[in-house]
Amino acid sequence: MTETDFSGLAIIVVNYGSSALLQANLAPLTRRQPAIMVVVVDNFSTETERVAVTELAEREGWHTVMPTGNTGFGGGMNRGALRAGQLGATHLLLLNPDAEIAESAIGALLAASNRRPDTLFAPQILRPDGSVWFAGSDLYLTDGRIRSARRRSAPDPSPTEVRPWLSGACLLLSMGLWQLAEGFDEEYFLYWEDVDFSYRVLTAGGRIAVLADALAVHAEGGTQQVGGGSHAGEPKSNVYYYYNIRNRLLYAVRHLDTRSLQRWRRVTVAVAWEVLLQGGRRQLTRSPAPLLAALRGVRDGRRMVRDELRLRRRAGLTAE
Repeated sequence: MTETDFSGLAIIVVNYGSSALLQANLAPLTRRQPAIMVVVVDNFSTETERVAVTELAEREGWHTVMPTGNTGFGGGMNRGALRAGQLGATHLLLLNPDAEIAESAIGALLAASNRRPDTLFAPQILRPDGSVWFAGSDLYLTDGRIRSARRRSAPDPSPTEVRPWLSGACLLLSMGLWQLAEGFDEEYFLYWEDVDFSYRVLTAGGRIAVLADALAVHAEGGTQQVGGGSHAGEPKSNVYYYYNIRNRLLYAVRHLDTRSLQRWRRVTVAVAWEVLLQGGRRQLTRSPAPLLAALRGVRDGRRMVRDELRLRRRAGLTAE
């Protein structure tokens, strides 16, 4: 078996207060595989963290991009990919700080991308307890709910009913495909930008695929709290609730016709409650903060829909 050539591959990581995770998860990999280029985008959190990231990158030979503020996940990835392109990268591995992936899995993803450069690839992603966190996911256009691809009622659902998408926790693609899809939409800031990006890859003529034989491990939430969630059902952050609820409607504004947009808006409260319950009911007995975050997400998402519908009415686009 020939050894994988990692030259031309750049790992892009967006950091926000997660230098300890980079030290634990990424540094061992790149020490074993020095041909892999690393670009760390440090979305500013504190001066102490910036110093820690800078010193870590210098020790490990990583490249850095240092925004003065917090550009969000998509904004950080866009800046990292731009830097990687300037450094000559031909392929990008977009990776969360709280995700781990072995070089064998990277090699499998890279080989698949070389065979199919028009395809966005993701590995199967496990939680630290071994349960499956991601193996493909579907967005249902009837109501904007998201479900695992394993729950499909048909093996090949209609594209008018379901849009498949890949998690931004770990993605590999050619630089050509990244440029074709024009990177992430930065207005999402956090969450749903990968749903949006997957769709834009498809509309640009590309494809998306999960490579089930390639495995990664993701401690969900580790970028917000070191250690993250090791299993399903743990409380999420208030940031998670707000942006997941808000950005569902941002996606609708971006990509849906008026009837579908109105249909998604009608079930916003029901879907928001389902998102909130992902963290369990017990969290609601400890603090009102998760509920308040969810309500803010509902409010701001509905405002975007209201403003969009007004623009469409003025342009005469509401009769669709």
